[in-house]
Amino acid sequence: MATATAFPSLSTRYSIDTLKDEARQLIETGIVSRQQTIYTLCKYIPAREWVKVECELERCDYLLRDPIGDLVCCDNWESD
Repeated sequence: MATATAFPSLSTRYSIDTLKDEARQLIETGIVSRQQTIYTLCKYIPAREWVKVECELERCDYLLRDPIGDLVCCDNWESD
């Protein structure tokens, strides 16, 4: 069974903003949780492209063991 890639736009660009947006979409759809490690995202990126993603994450001081929540940063909270 083939897994559909959640990061189709990454074939041409690996900006940290694109990675954050795509990770946020995976969280919003319930595919991943904020507590899972950033490494979890490799399941949704073609293996041949993962090295480029790792380089961009490293360049921006993210570790693969960091939670995805750190990557997507903070949510805007309305008053509780």
